[in-house]
Amino acid sequence: MSLKVLKIGTSLLKGNERTSTAEVIGTFSQCISEGIDKGDRFVLVTSGAVGLGCQCIGIKKPPVDVVSLQAVAAIGQGQLMALYDQSMRKFHRRVAQVLLTRSDFGSRSRYNNASNTLKKLLDWGVLPVVNENDALSPEELRYGDNDTLSALVASALEADQLILLTDIDHLYSSDPRMDKEAKPIRDIHNAKELNSLISISGAGQGGMWGTGGMSTKLDAARIATTSGIEVHLADGRDPKTLKDLLNGCRGGTVFHANPKPIGNRKSWLAHALRPVGAIQLDQGACNALNHRGASLLLVGVKKVVGQFEANEPVKILTPEGEELARGLSSFSSQGLKTALESITSSGASPIVIHRDVLVLTKGQFS
Repeated sequence: MSLKVLKIGTSLLKGNERTSTAEVIGTFSQCISEGIDKGDRFVLVTSGAVGLGCQCIGIKKPPVDVVSLQAVAAIGQGQLMALYDQSMRKFHRRVAQVLLTRSDFGSRSRYNNASNTLKKLLDWGVLPVVNENDALSPEELRYGDNDTLSALVASALEADQLILLTDIDHLYSSDPRMDKEAKPIRDIHNAKELNSLISISGAGQGGMWGTGGMSTKLDAARIATTSGIEVHLADGRDPKTLKDLLNGCRGGTVFHANPKPIGNRKSWLAHALRPVGAIQLDQGACNALNHRGASLLLVGVKKVVGQFEANEPVKILTPEGEELARGLSSFSSQGLKTALESITSSGASPIVIHRDVLVLTKGQFS
């Protein structure tokens, strides 16, 4: 039995002159139902609420201000779920709506609650249909794209595979719309190859109806592969593509899983949390974290950047300012500055970030 997280983008769901959104969803629903019949389990991460909301009230372009986006999302979300419910009922399947925000992954308890809810739905044979809570999330809490959300969900559930369906057949060496010499990339084998592609011109913003683009798909692939999850990027415009994928075929571009995944808790620390400050270290502390699996001690801290409270996430920087790790500081920024002013060479040095809430990230975000 395999657990697959499937992300379907807005560009696919909005349909076209020949195919309605309902027909597109019906095709995907049939493929998912056939996959369930074969013993696989699925979590569906879907976009489309904003597009459907705009269609409903006759807006030709998605609004740019947050309040209007939230309003049209509120209109479209119910319609989106109704379409999935109607389609899956034809195959005697039940669906459940799960709306998430970044704050739902911002604490370990809420992260576990979200993943446990999804697991219970899967145990009951119900298809979880996940979307960002566009109707209520303030701008600073929004993921901004469902690619990132799908990768976080896949990591939380320790899925076997993440499938990103989009309107392009491969990742390319450069933007194929601008460069006739752009070459398709079929395999990304490791983090070094992935990081080298993040700044390519073909990894720009999404189209008018999408908020992601190739850059967010690369970010999603980075999150998932470091958690040991294989990622397939595939062209969802052809209905046969998903059926082939669920029968064991490969996507246009395959991001191969890291053979040494960082684990669920480390993945949460590295990817689900948004750092609110930084702590810069001396070289000795960097060596201790890198090579001895040590906790970060006060004696190794050289500089505090930004303002944060105790138990909030921070970046851990090398003397050159490069990111080395992330973790939860046991000190507030002010408390840490005060402690540094009174530090002495005698006695044990206090722990600033315990190893259990610290993850090395060098190479993941460069």
